[in-house]
Amino acid sequence: MHNPEQVPADPAMTRIRLDIAYDGGLFSGWAVQPGLRTVQGVLEEALAMILRRPIRLTVAGRTDAGVHARGQVAHLDVLDSEWLGLCRGHDVDPAHSLKRRLNGALGRVLGELHGCVEIVDASRAPEGFDARFSALWRRYSYRIADAGTRRDPLQRAVTLWHKHDLDVERMNKAAKPLLGLQDFAAFAKPREGSTTVRTLQRLDFERGADNVININVQADAFCHNMVRALTGAALRVGDGREKTDWMHQRLLAGVRDAKSVLAAPHPLILEEVHYPDDAQMHERATLTRARRLIPDSDAVPL
Repeated sequence: MHNPEQVPADPAMTRIRLDIAYDGGLFSGWAVQPGLRTVQGVLEEALAMILRRPIRLTVAGRTDAGVHARGQVAHLDVLDSEWLGLCRGHDVDPAHSLKRRLNGALGRVLGELHGCVEIVDASRAPEGFDARFSALWRRYSYRIADAGTRRDPLQRAVTLWHKHDLDVERMNKAAKPLLGLQDFAAFAKPREGSTTVRTLQRLDFERGADNVININVQADAFCHNMVRALTGAALRVGDGREKTDWMHQRLLAGVRDAKSVLAAPHPLILEEVHYPDDAQMHERATLTRARRLIPDSDAVPL
């Protein structure tokens, strides 16, 4: 799935960055799977219609079934001649032309589901850019309406309805010791050959004006299932089933048991992937690769 080169190997190649938003509830996740509709699958089909050859995308974070995105990022490599040949009619900017034509092709691929995947922006990537390895951090959001919150049917597709009242102060207290460089084996679905060490930069819970609890989670990268596992554990603390030090104790012990319940996927949204300045793209990608000598999933959790 991943192009092992951080820059096009052929000097006559151009790397393109795509900024993407999608309704993940209509897909079996990001990654191509035989016989299933996936975000990567429909995007690559649309790109093949435009470029008239198979295309493989590299993504910042592979989201699983039911997970949405407002700020997903992917890249692809094209020949310089293909890049310049993207312009049609009055188009003079290949990036603008690609965005317009790709959204049009997605409409043909998706049919009645037109609009559930949108190219927010297309641009020529800076030297050394890698959608996955150049990223400094990823940020996700999650919405919860607890027992005391009015449930808005129009938000049901992106909100967890929790049947008990939640104490946000307890949840924040439980989350604080998990920040920093930690081994999140207790909050991740293990993958053979993958590390579970991550730097969790942010995990906080706040009630909005509508009384809905908004969760913000940010890390350099995420293990498979990590956000949903953290959220599921925080719910147990918030509704009083566990003490405020319970999550930290599980982190230290690396415990996964019957209490390791994942929160539902549908409220999870990839909000943003942040990158360094253009001049530091190559250095960041090289550093990230060096830290991950064994291939790693970098997936948004189910």
